[in-house]
Amino acid sequence: MNEFSKSEAYAAAGVDITAGYRAVELMKRHIARTVTPGVCSDVGGFGGLFELDLTGIRRPVLVSGTDGVGTKLKLAFLMDKHDTVGVDCVAMCVNDIICCGAKPLFFLDYIACGRNVPERIEQIVKGVCDGCVQAGCALIGGETAEMPGFYPENEYDLAGYSTGVVDRDRILNNAETEPGDVVIALPSSGVHSNGFSLVRKVFDVEHTDLTAPVEALGGKSLGEMLLTPTRIYVMPVLALMEKIRVKGVSHITGGGFYENIPRMIPEGLCARIREKDVRVLPIFDLIERVGGVSRRDMFNTFNMGVGMCLTVSAKDADAALAVLREQGEDAYVLGEIVRGERRIELC
Repeated sequence: MNEFSKSEAYAAAGVDITAGYRAVELMKRHIARTVTPGVCSDVGGFGGLFELDLTGIRRPVLVSGTDGVGTKLKLAFLMDKHDTVGVDCVAMCVNDIICCGAKPLFFLDYIACGRNVPERIEQIVKGVCDGCVQAGCALIGGETAEMPGFYPENEYDLAGYSTGVVDRDRILNNAETEPGDVVIALPSSGVHSNGFSLVRKVFDVEHTDLTAPVEALGGKSLGEMLLTPTRIYVMPVLALMEKIRVKGVSHITGGGFYENIPRMIPEGLCARIREKDVRVLPIFDLIERVGGVSRRDMFNTFNMGVGMCLTVSAKDADAALAVLREQGEDAYVLGEIVRGERRIELC
């Protein structure tokens, strides 16, 4: 902490730079958990340095992704719980770049807040670090911006950025997908980080007791269920790609099934999904019932219990399921690839 760097005038305007120093000190122990062999810099520099290990990679291609947490943050404000949204932020980035077959290398975060409360910033960054550990990547930098008058005093926004690497010859591009291939589902942990504008409207969260047990959710509270962090699928998918030829991967985010599954399927083919085979989580049944949301809109907005899906040859399906289950994934067959122009068909 720089004890000589103080500004009374800036503090009078609402920005306490010493709080920023305090927040950095508090987050250092969390960041240390994410250090991987490629990290070449420490917290506090102007840039994060990372040395690429290209062993076994003939034609390295960098893959980058950036995203935020969206209005799920409103639940964190209402619950005054800030140690999980960082996982969501990491997940939204690394789950995207794994769809190209890339291994995430490092992550950077950006926190903009109305007032820098060091202990709250520490909790946010703890979550980011938890996500980085799950993804096997390093947190090598970030920024906390105190912006009084722009954000309410007790609110903030959170965004992130990740870079990974993949051998050009192993980039997933769905070119080998063919009729008869199998679509495999990886279960979600809940709503993840998409559709929260609709969720907040359905449950009128600002005027609802988010801590009361809900029978339909197995006794969990609505707030606890909605703040469950997004699952990170990096390790299971990387393990699978080491043993099985994966033809396509899709992260089921905003737009649900209808928007995301077609992104891993070439033109002229269609993913035929048996709706009865989708293991829909209770939170989605509750949203549908309370909000009067149509079934199609549910599948066009939420992940419905499927956080990621991928395609493999039918002959590899059993082996793929076995590998994924060894990695702790309760994976199951969701559908198959057929000829058709619709790209996705729920039947």
